[in-house]
Amino acid sequence: MPAKGGATDVPDADIKAAVDYMVAAAKDGAPAAAATAPAGPAAQAAPATPTAPRPAALSFNRLLKPASKRNPPPPEDGIHDPDNDGTHALQPPLQVFESLPRSNAGNRVDWVKALDNNLIGPRWDRTDPAAAPVVMDLNIVREVKGSMPDVVYPHKQHTAWLDCSNCHPQIFIPQKGANQISMAAILLGQKCGVCHGKVAFPVSECRICHSKKKNVMPVKNAQAN
Repeated sequence: MPAKGGATDVPDADIKAAVDYMVAAAKDGAPAAAATAPAGPAAQAAPATPTAPRPAALSFNRLLKPASKRNPPPPEDGIHDPDNDGTHALQPPLQVFESLPRSNAGNRVDWVKALDNNLIGPRWDRTDPAAAPVVMDLNIVREVKGSMPDVVYPHKQHTAWLDCSNCHPQIFIPQKGANQISMAAILLGQKCGVCHGKVAFPVSECRICHSKKKNVMPVKNAQAN
């Protein structure tokens, strides 16, 4: 920066006087201002406003909810409208799920086992109670890189609930090699993530999908070859 901020025509005495004034004002300027302030009626203290409690860490992650907050009744779940009379006519999940097989994730119900044991009977057609699904018993194996077990996709469990058009061709193209699937895409709600983590078991249950173990050569044999 140039001397005197570029104002070379300002005398040194004026600059020194300005600096001395600012230093003095910084030392005792606040008390002086307080002393010269006119006396007035004492200001009334503002009423304390209650502060909202801070949310718990990771409260957005429904997988970390404590047991006491899982499966709340419909008027309290944040999904149904509590002002709707029909909401209060719905059965609380904890009451409905009590007799169903247990799971360690999601809403804590093993829905596939409940279906296999005929504990539930999903209605296939809204207008035809006698309609039955066309169950396709076909497993698709997707090889996975690394040591993670390969993925086995069972059509049987899916077609017992869903029509083929739920997935094909909008989500999955029914052609070998035409679908690029990754855990990143699933976590973003794509591919399998369209359902899993929302209305089906979450992606934290790795071994349900990654269920086919690989024939990994022992380390000694691999080194010998």
